[in-house]
Amino acid sequence: MLQINPFFLLKKSHNKVVFNTLLWGFSFVLLLFVFSEDFSPTKIDYVYTISFFITLIIPVIINLYFLIPFFLKKEKYLIFSLLFLTNLALFTQLNIWFFNSLIEGFFSDYYFISYHSNIKIVFIFAVFLIITTLIKLSKDWIYLNKVENRTLKLEKQEIENQLSSLKAQINPHFLFNSLNVLYSLSLKNKKETTEAILQLSDILRYVLYDVSTKKITLKEEVILLEKYIDFQKSRHQKPNINFDVKVDNYNFKIYPMLLLPLIENSFKHGIKGEIEAAFIDIKIKQTKNSFSFFIENNLPKEKPVEYNNVGGLGLKNIQQNLALIYPKKHSFSTSITNNKFQVSLKINANEY
Repeated sequence: MLQINPFFLLKKSHNKVVFNTLLWGFSFVLLLFVFSEDFSPTKIDYVYTISFFITLIIPVIINLYFLIPFFLKKEKYLIFSLLFLTNLALFTQLNIWFFNSLIEGFFSDYYFISYHSNIKIVFIFAVFLIITTLIKLSKDWIYLNKVENRTLKLEKQEIENQLSSLKAQINPHFLFNSLNVLYSLSLKNKKETTEAILQLSDILRYVLYDVSTKKITLKEEVILLEKYIDFQKSRHQKPNINFDVKVDNYNFKIYPMLLLPLIENSFKHGIKGEIEAAFIDIKIKQTKNSFSFFIENNLPKEKPVEYNNVGGLGLKNIQQNLALIYPKKHSFSTSITNNKFQVSLKINANEY
């Protein structure tokens, strides 16, 4: 699981200073001109605004850094509302008492009374608390959104790295099996060897280069599979292979190298032993946003294959690929029935 980079925590701490500097700087200027009778504040306007500010900043800080994180964000709405109103009432009363009883002792040269009625002071405090609450929530949402986007990018990069690693495993595995086919042909001095080498060249070009793309069309995938089937036919005499394709949209895109290893495994485990009984049945179907692939092959009678051993590296890679690129959007199953091995793959590509 990815963890939030400490850089973000440092940045958040730094933003808290910037946030408060901007908030209170703007608030002071706003209140100064609100309390002034014109656009040229006098000394007493500055004194009054600073004094008012002292009683305003405390309840706002309490709300921003205590009530919101410990109650509002934890969905304790009733407790937050009660404490919010208590905070408002308490410091509104403190403001009134401050101007009526205390401030004259500090500024004896001025005749100091509050410029506003009690109701107006309550209104000013309430507006400031509500607005700063909304600003704080908006700021936190923007920050969390940045962190989430950064985390998603890191997760995407992590997935791409894993997929690259899986591809690196598939390619040598595929090449190894293909060279075995050519070796078998060369031993028998078959004339199909030259044609098989050309077919393998086209397949390897796809495996090594085209597979680097994120998605390929079904048309490209079907052509590749046909070439691979023809390539494998060179090795066997009259193999019983059924390749049934029913596709509504050949431009439908899937992730590359999902199907080839499945067919490769079927040739490896199916077309062996008694040629008369050997078979591979392949079915591809695509309609709208759904794609399905089914393949079935016989298993050698003389050497029964255990379920967990069939397919080996190829099936394991496919399962890992599917979990990464189609999470909760696919189904993949394998089974053995009557000495027949079946693989079924279904993909719902609504979001792909």
